[in-house]
Amino acid sequence: MNKSQIPAAQKEVLSLLLDDHKKVKKLFKEFEAEKDDAAKERLAQEACTELSVHAKIEEEIFYPFLRDQNPKAFGDLLDEALVEHASAKELIAQIQGSSMAEELYEAKVTVLNEYVQHHVTEEEDELFPKVIAQKIDLRDILTPLVQRKEELLGSTAVA
Repeated sequence: MNKSQIPAAQKEVLSLLLDDHKKVKKLFKEFEAEKDDAAKERLAQEACTELSVHAKIEEEIFYPFLRDQNPKAFGDLLDEALVEHASAKELIAQIQGSSMAEELYEAKVTVLNEYVQHHVTEEEDELFPKVIAQKIDLRDILTPLVQRKEELLGSTAVA
């Protein structure tokens, strides 16, 4: 999705979410290319943190806001997104609770990447265009999204 074509009423919020998608894609790509196990593990853990924060701000703020705006238009897409988040969170917990030394670690990271790619495609190709087509004004949730994201990232930066 081209950020320059997003209308002002949706631009900042959708850009924030698109930037999250881009960052996680980059981390997974770096994970795949990395040869050093310690570096791979660090990249996987960072991706898990970013995904956890992203999912939380969507579930706490973005999805409920869209559902309130038009439950009929967004209900099915948001329900699917929540199920996808639940599957991803399960894998994230397994990855965060293990290490590269464990047999299925890389496989779990690979499958998480595949889940995330599918979810991102649905958001960017279906959900976000629907938000734009419905002319949903997202400006009121920008500050809460940014503040919650900073709060969550701050609480994970203890490592």
